[in-house]
Amino acid sequence: MMEDISEIINQLGIDRRIRLEDIPSIDLYMDQVTQLFENTYRPSKRRDEEKVLTKTMINNYAKGKLLFPIQNKKYSREHIMLIQLIYQLKGGLSINDVRIVLANLNDKMEKSDIELDPIYQHYSDLQDRQVEVFHVAVQSLYQDVQSELADMQGEHGGYLEQLLLVTALIQQSNMYRRLAEQIVDQMGERHV
Repeated sequence: MMEDISEIINQLGIDRRIRLEDIPSIDLYMDQVTQLFENTYRPSKRRDEEKVLTKTMINNYAKGKLLFPIQNKKYSREHIMLIQLIYQLKGGLSINDVRIVLANLNDKMEKSDIELDPIYQHYSDLQDRQVEVFHVAVQSLYQDVQSELADMQGEHGGYLEQLLLVTALIQQSNMYRRLAEQIVDQMGERHV
């Protein structure tokens, strides 16, 4: 199954994201923003009918103060970067937690107290390294699962391998999410 797991990882599209160089230097209308996200993430969707980003989502982000104010119905490079961050964060955090994480950054953006390009580049560089770490970690986890099942042979071996791998992956996901939530709680306490 290791070949299968490597193939599955490759199909996930976890290395897909809007990079700094992909963001136009001109402001975009909402349709252009949704198209940019759709074009970037289409290959990594679980199901074809899923929407990557909709107008409603963007409007909700703006209304929920996840983005600093939009000017003339156009989205700047900085808005695109923030929407990318929201897109990633909402996969593991509640919208309220995302708001807490981005509140300070949005305040600074609105006051022009910070330049987002270098921060976004660091984010992108970290994501690249995390993809590499993920490949190695999943292979190691898979080997652990095989070691656990070494004494079990027979017709249920494939299913049990998948069962243990899924539960172990979810356990890791839960641990990372809980750690992120604890950090968000600390951020919320400081921002109040």
